[in-house]
Amino acid sequence: MDDTVVGRGMILDEVRRHLAARETVILDGPTGIGKTTCWTALLRWAARDGWLVLRCAPTEAETTVAYTALADLLSPLADQVSALPGPQRAAAEVVLLRADPTGPVDDRAIAAATRVLIDRVCADHRVLVAIDDAHWLDPPSERALRYALRRVSPTVAVLVSCRDTGSGPGPAPLGLDHGPDRPGPARVELGPLDVADLRQLLRARLGTALPRPLLNRIARDSGGNPLLAIELARAVLRLPRLPSPGADLPVVASTHPLVTRTLAALPAASREAVRLAALLTVPTVATLAAAGVSATDFEPAEEAGLVAVTEDTVTFPHPVYASAVRSSIPPGIRSRLRQHLALVVADPDERARHLAVATTTPDLAIADELTAAAGRQQARGAPELAAGLYDRAAELTPERFTTRRHAQRLAAARCRFAAGDYPAATEAAEAAAALTTGDLRAEALLLRAVISWSADDLAAAVTAATRGLAATTPGTPLAGRVHAHLSLFVDQPARSQQHAHAAITLLEGSATDRGLRSAALLQLFFHEVRGGLPPRTDLLDEALHLEGDEPSWLAATVPAVWWTAIDEHDRARDRLRQLLDWAVGRGDEPLQHDLLAHLGETELLAGRWSAAADHIAAARELGQQLGTSQVGESWLAGLLDAHRGRLVDAGEVARSGLRRADEIDDPWCRRIHQLLAGFVALSAGRMAEAAAHYRGLAATVDAVGLVEPLSTRFEPDWIEACVGAGDLIGARQVFDRLAERDHRLSRPWTRLGLARSRALIAAARGDDPDPALRELTAARDATPPEILPLDRARCLLVAGTVLRRTRRKRPARLALETALGEFTALGAAAFAARAGTELARVGGRPAAPRQLTGTEQQVAQLAATGCTNRVIADRLFVSPKTVEANLARVYRKLGISSRAELGAAMVDRPQPADR
Repeated sequence: MDDTVVGRGMILDEVRRHLAARETVILDGPTGIGKTTCWTALLRWAARDGWLVLRCAPTEAETTVAYTALADLLSPLADQVSALPGPQRAAAEVVLLRADPTGPVDDRAIAAATRVLIDRVCADHRVLVAIDDAHWLDPPSERALRYALRRVSPTVAVLVSCRDTGSGPGPAPLGLDHGPDRPGPARVELGPLDVADLRQLLRARLGTALPRPLLNRIARDSGGNPLLAIELARAVLRLPRLPSPGADLPVVASTHPLVTRTLAALPAASREAVRLAALLTVPTVATLAAAGVSATDFEPAEEAGLVAVTEDTVTFPHPVYASAVRSSIPPGIRSRLRQHLALVVADPDERARHLAVATTTPDLAIADELTAAAGRQQARGAPELAAGLYDRAAELTPERFTTRRHAQRLAAARCRFAAGDYPAATEAAEAAAALTTGDLRAEALLLRAVISWSADDLAAAVTAATRGLAATTPGTPLAGRVHAHLSLFVDQPARSQQHAHAAITLLEGSATDRGLRSAALLQLFFHEVRGGLPPRTDLLDEALHLEGDEPSWLAATVPAVWWTAIDEHDRARDRLRQLLDWAVGRGDEPLQHDLLAHLGETELLAGRWSAAADHIAAARELGQQLGTSQVGESWLAGLLDAHRGRLVDAGEVARSGLRRADEIDDPWCRRIHQLLAGFVALSAGRMAEAAAHYRGLAATVDAVGLVEPLSTRFEPDWIEACVGAGDLIGARQVFDRLAERDHRLSRPWTRLGLARSRALIAAARGDDPDPALRELTAARDATPPEILPLDRARCLLVAGTVLRRTRRKRPARLALETALGEFTALGAAAFAARAGTELARVGGRPAAPRQLTGTEQQVAQLAATGCTNRVIADRLFVSPKTVEANLARVYRKLGISSRAELGAAMVDRPQPADR
């Protein structure tokens, strides 16, 4: 494929085939084996073939410069940046050095921007993302590319080279073996060259032919490694005469000793020039000239093959040459050279890096320079690099400046947390807390609490925050910030309210804490309702006004949870979608994960089960990538299965969740799985078992002081289970509990639940059921079809069952047929089966199908041809809910129970006109 690459034709052809199939290829091999040569040849092929190549080739010296590699890779897409969402656009402008950061750059927004930019050009180009020496990526670039390459379109081809450490294939770089939508990478191992290939390579590089016996010995001693063979041949050619067949060749196991010997043989001025070039991130002729290096100083090094000098830059033939030079510099000389470079480099961050290494005794001025450089790195979204500079600044700050040193170490801990290194951040925060007192100690412990919360360790979060509160100066905004966090961490309404009240008071007037004060207002509203107090929606309104365009992660989902709890699904959905757009724009995956789960629960209650399934699946996939426990996502998936009648799968989720709750003693985990276990048993007709689960759930709820558990709605099902199990006393007691909930906070689900339960209890006691049935009909009629469709259908099931038992067959049949149609339209298989069983017990001949209305005829014909509800709604200019209601009536009138039966039922009916 490329005649300039010796001995690699078959490998290049193999890689080309993988890339043409839009696959990911990893070029593996030890240092010097020729990975960069092959990588470069493949990029030439891709460019000739019309690919858009996004490339970067980082070096060891660039690992301390934030986003160097990413800027190189994205530079061809710079003209696309203006079309990005605001946070992504601002972050990308900073990465591409087209704007200075106005505040800390969110590295998640940079990662999201990288993905979007790559995806957008896929529509018009074949895209190849190529990264050479991935092990030298600077950490911020590595994080952004790790995020983006696991998520970009499967049409993007990826080519990455990485060094084989000799211990066998390790994990793929950049997480490329874990992409959810991409096949596993093709790993291509570069092996040694044979003697014939080495002869051709050495002739091309050295301009001379070696005797065959000598060539064979070089091939043997180098192990076929091209770079080592070249350096070994150069060492041989520098000998006074070629070694005789019995003489030993220079003994080396790597190129480092050869480079070191070559460097030592240079004149002093040339040796110093090469060392200075190796210590620079980007060795330019201008910078080296400012350091006192002349053009002639490099001539001996060029003749020895150590460097190549152009008009502007000095380059090394291979990154290992620069690494070997740096490692061979004695410590004292290295310190002197870095101090010298610190005086001449133009970039303040590079000056800081040289000073950080060269300075050996405390120096306040240099420590301040390092602190400023750390702040700049932090602002550019490079927390790992900032952490190292903060730590070094603390080491160089004289001991008498104790407060300043502790602040620097605390800043380093925050950076490690921002970088996702929770263990290191925890250790640093604990160390800072142990060494400090007062507000600094409180700040360190609050950071420790937030880290624990992020790592799903609630108990540790509460403990650390409580210790932090004890260390604060009472009545200060810092104390208010700790209280705001405790209002989230503490899962007891009374205590949470106390913390929220304190936070609201202490943060009033603090311009920098608007988000936290907003969160405290939301937490106060939330926990007052959970504690049984009337909802103060003025708190909710004030908090939403205060948050503006920057919702706080502490309580962003509270409004949606509230609106879902009172069955205002549209408002909840809108809030969650807005937050999801906001989180996606910033690349905040933990928040996206939380929001997707909430959307899944909202759509489940709203009867939009396909949408719920999509959100739950997305939450599970993202949770797997983030390494979450998957408890919430698995529970939601189990609850959806239970609603769809997949009771075996749902039951296993409930049992597994209850075991986990017992293991970790987590009341929330226990609550949600008791709820699921009860619903599964109820759906399966195991009434006594269902009642037992619901009784346990009530005990769990009461134990933590949840007077109003909001989204945990279970009393109507508990009553049905008690009635089914013959426990009418228990049913009456639970009915009173439900009535109290409705009295405190009446909403559609409590009103429907009360009406349904009253009819069940009246029929079971032998009372006249008619008043209860009239109330049931009124409650159902007062609830719009798009709100709680499952609950509305269950009202009909109860009505039909009660009417059947009182021998009113015709109204019983009508109610049960309608219920069956609505259950079937929803996909509620278990309840549809129950409705069918009750319908069969009515006896007699079913009423003849009635005439369809014009709209019902049109909806039925379109559904019979395979159109989805959304397509039908668009065709007929109605809502999807109207389509569902019409289909339910069609099923009832035609005496069918599923969409699959429509084709045969509608075969002789005229086709509607296309509107």
